[in-house]
Amino acid sequence: MNWLTDISNIIKFMPEAIIAGVLLSVSASMVGVILVLKRFSMIGDGLSHVGFGAFSLALAANTFLDAHLNVSIDKTGWEYLVAIPLVIIVAYILLRLGESKKIKGDASIALIASSALAIGYLAINLTGGTSADISKYMFGSITTVTTTQMYICCGVAAVVIGLFLCFSNHIFAVTFDESFAKAIGLHTKTFNTILSILTAVIIVFGMRIMGTLLISSIIIFPALTSMKLFNNFKKVVWSSAIISALCFIIAFFAFYQYSSAASIVIVNLIAFIIATIVGKIIRRFSKK
Repeated sequence: MNWLTDISNIIKFMPEAIIAGVLLSVSASMVGVILVLKRFSMIGDGLSHVGFGAFSLALAANTFLDAHLNVSIDKTGWEYLVAIPLVIIVAYILLRLGESKKIKGDASIALIASSALAIGYLAINLTGGTSADISKYMFGSITTVTTTQMYICCGVAAVVIGLFLCFSNHIFAVTFDESFAKAIGLHTKTFNTILSILTAVIIVFGMRIMGTLLISSIIIFPALTSMKLFNNFKKVVWSSAIISALCFIIAFFAFYQYSSAASIVIVNLIAFIIATIVGKIIRRFSKK
């Protein structure tokens, strides 16, 4: 009964966090299927480091202006105005570099991620930042989700789901064979631009919940889990969204007294292990 009372209180006092978390999980998992299939699984990790660097620079600028010019910028709006455009640009560059033969995608992600993390950490230290600032960006805090951020997550989820409902065949073609997609007249550059924007927005707002270190997990895990169970592209996409939402809900309510981000990753890991075992059993019986 105490547990049920706690659950009721959580729903009552943190509806924004629950809605934002579910919608973000769904959006991240669906976009994650594309990124995994295009062999860009680690782009989420790289962009989260860029987001950390952008947030740190915004915080450093605010601290500097407040200390030397007695001018204080609204931190919340300022941080996102700096982070979102920068992460979108880097996301597009990384996706384009993935097509280059000179610099491989994984190398470019490692290069940009490590550089952004170093710049962000240095900026915080030079301006007298605190460990609390670093912890907020590194590990996230779902309890700090605002109503505005929830509405943004609703918008992102609507766009992602709408794109898959309306252009599933086009997305399939561009994901698996971009050269073929160009040959049949699809605008692959437009697709990559939209994918860059969606990935960047998901990463930036996902950092509020999952933090820099764990945000890539909700992009990668559900997609890989779904691929263990299904071979059809559409089934993988939609089952990934369902699995991701369920994992978030289970983690949020079952482990609410612990670190939400860490519990979400653990539940996703358990789901992946179960899916791997179930997938092997299904394939074994299907061969008989």
